Amino acid sequence: MSENKLINHLIDLISEEQNPETMDIDLLSSIEIVTKINQQDHLVSKAIAKELPIIAKVVDRINATFKGGGRLIYMGAGTSGRLGVLDAVECIPTFGIKEGLVVALLAGGESAMFKAKEGIEDQQSAGVDDLRNIQLCGKDILVGIAASGRTPYVIGGLKYAQQLGATTVALSCNPKAEIANYSEFAILPIVGPEPLAGSTRMKSGTAQKMVLNILSTASMIRSGKSYKNLMVDVRASNKKLHARGIRMIMQVTGVDEIIAEKKLTEANMEVKVAILMLLADIDADSAQKKLAQSDGFLRKALS
Repeated sequence: MSENKLINHLIDLISEEQNPETMDIDLLSSIEIVTKINQQDHLVSKAIAKELPIIAKVVDRINATFKGGGRLIYMGAGTSGRLGVLDAVECIPTFGIKEGLVVALLAGGESAMFKAKEGIEDQQSAGVDDLRNIQLCGKDILVGIAASGRTPYVIGGLKYAQQLGATTVALSCNPKAEIANYSEFAILPIVGPEPLAGSTRMKSGTAQKMVLNILSTASMIRSGKSYKNLMVDVRASNKKLHARGIRMIMQVTGVDEIIAEKKLTEANMEVKVAILMLLADIDADSAQKKLAQSDGFLRKALS
């Protein structure tokens, strides 16, 4: 895209507009500035609320993807890509999933997480190459993230995913997001102009982070990763998770700390297994089998 065309395109984007509520922000005191920013942040959850029906449909598709042996893949550049990386990485310790079930691709690779790499996001071919490198297939679901909705890296990836028959999702904060044209589902929380024009790491970034949190968390709940509102499908792999696991076992079963720690050890540090062992009065192997027969749902295994 030529510079003139790009300028004209940016003019049409809400995220690039000047916010009439913050035109005097450079004249304000610190408390007045942070108050203005906070007032704008309140608009984010309202924008997301309007998108909940489509978000729920995407959650159902992610759940079906997991059952079919597919992966959830995030793809973006800059802030959008980094938010995808953050959500994907946190899914592993939070929900005890295997590495590779939730994947994030950031334009420019891992080093771009810490230092901006200019230009790579302008190449559709780079998005295709990154998806080929992780062997994207028709069983997967790809969420393309772009606050502006026009990032070539993401567009290239979504086009390629469509060719393979993978499910495609667009996440943007502009109503005329181009990435929506290459996606089966489009999640478009319209948060309005940023407090600082074009700084999409602010309201747009917050909206994207919230949507990704909802997508991954709801999908994990639908996959049997929780019991009530406890994250029981976790492996106690470090001191914090070990302590949290023991506490959850005590909360659910009512046993003391000594018994909880003993059962957790017998369960090979798998909290959900330890809880089922105690509540059903069975050994670790039997608990594993019951959970497998119940698709990983603890409530179902108990019934």
